[in-house]
Amino acid sequence: MKLLPIGISDFKKLIEGNYIYVDKTEYIYKLIKQGGYYFLSRPRRFGKSLLLSTIRYLFEGKRQLFKGLYIEDKWNWEDIYPVVRIDLSIDVKEVNKIESRIQDELELNAIKYNINLEKEKDIASNFKKLIINVSINSDKKVVILIDEYDKPILDLIENKKEAEEARKILKEFYSVLKGIDEYIKFVLVSGVSKFSKVSLFSGLNQLKDISLNKEYGNICGYTQQELEHYFKDYLKGVNLESVKEWYNGYNFLSDNLYNPFDILLYLDSKSFRNYWYETGKTEFLFKIIKEKQFELPYLNKSYYTSDILDKFDIEYIGIEALMYQAGYLTIKEVKIIDNEEMYILDYPNKEVRQSFNRELLFYITGSRKEDRISRLKIAMIEENIEEIRNQIEIFFSTISYEVLKSEYVYQAAVYGLIYSMGYNVIIEDNTSKGRIDLVVIVNKSIVYIMEFKLLSNEKEKGKAIKQIKEKEYYKKYLNYNKIYLVGIEFNKSTKNIANFEYEIIK
Repeated sequence: MKLLPIGISDFKKLIEGNYIYVDKTEYIYKLIKQGGYYFLSRPRRFGKSLLLSTIRYLFEGKRQLFKGLYIEDKWNWEDIYPVVRIDLSIDVKEVNKIESRIQDELELNAIKYNINLEKEKDIASNFKKLIINVSINSDKKVVILIDEYDKPILDLIENKKEAEEARKILKEFYSVLKGIDEYIKFVLVSGVSKFSKVSLFSGLNQLKDISLNKEYGNICGYTQQELEHYFKDYLKGVNLESVKEWYNGYNFLSDNLYNPFDILLYLDSKSFRNYWYETGKTEFLFKIIKEKQFELPYLNKSYYTSDILDKFDIEYIGIEALMYQAGYLTIKEVKIIDNEEMYILDYPNKEVRQSFNRELLFYITGSRKEDRISRLKIAMIEENIEEIRNQIEIFFSTISYEVLKSEYVYQAAVYGLIYSMGYNVIIEDNTSKGRIDLVVIVNKSIVYIMEFKLLSNEKEKGKAIKQIKEKEYYKKYLNYNKIYLVGIEFNKSTKNIANFEYEIIK
């Protein structure tokens, strides 16, 4: 039985070590056949490094590594090209160390091809010299692969001055590519974020972005079919529906995908945990959300254009773009409106939905609420309505009054608490007569329809449950065995429950 390729991003090591390789060479073949300069954005730990490594060994003519793969009988193995690979997945905490780290990468490539670089020269000059000399010495055009092109900026993004300096350094470094096309065969630049071409690739107009190209939507990550085919020996006794709920759901305009990091660790342990989230969370994101008081409940399941998803830069950090590019949101549905594609975003799966909102609760309230979350979750499963009220009441009573000074914090805390349980949650669910504040689907038989109100005085009590009944929100969910109508009203002054009413429809 082949081994699980956990943490392996070198294609040669993976093949020679008898690890499972999910064949992506059909996409690679199509990409290279078209030729040119390409850019690919994917979340962390999504298989970008393995993709670049596979392309490297392909151009280097290592046929023995590709035995039995799609591309083996289609590739000209006699036509070998030199490959310059720049890996910027380096931890840079100070802007003045970026150039020296990139210089180290250039030196590694120079040693491989017996090129002498001048250390006193700037990195852009040495990059240009490296490419030209490798091409001349080999009498071949050069393949250039850049991994995690944006990491030096993202590492410093909280300090705008240093992030701007990092951008200037990288912009000058990447600008080398636009003037030496005669020496270049193929370019693939990969990373997490998508900075604008003006920002980092000024003049490099031939850089084609395939991040949202349907043809290459599955070039990284595992489809359900790939999971069941390549990992069938590891799926014995596994509940595939639960696995799908926890880890499937990323979409780049093709099939729904698993993050390889997540699913491999699950298959190794057979234990449901937040594997990707524990290593991939973006601290900076939560700070922005808290500081700017974004209306987070409305970021998902809203309509966005591709332009919005591209807007990530030092001067303007679009929260939608950041959450999408970092992997917290993904495309769930595409609609054509006035001949333009509009994307509906949502959390990809249970892991991200649950983990993200638990972390958000921590940043908003200043303390972990794991016990409250667990108790509330159990109460919803057991249909213990009084305990649901009790846990929500306790939850708010433990949050500092100073923290709950704005309506935004109250709103984010309510939704974050519910979301963090991991259930299927629908916010602002449309019906023929209005929008439901919150729908919580616990399982195939139980659903909670919830309406929230902030009361200014005692006379307003009862408005929440009355609205649910008058607008017949429950009719949309009559296929469930039990429907709980829950009206929760909060006092603006005390920031706690002023009125809690419920009814059951069976």
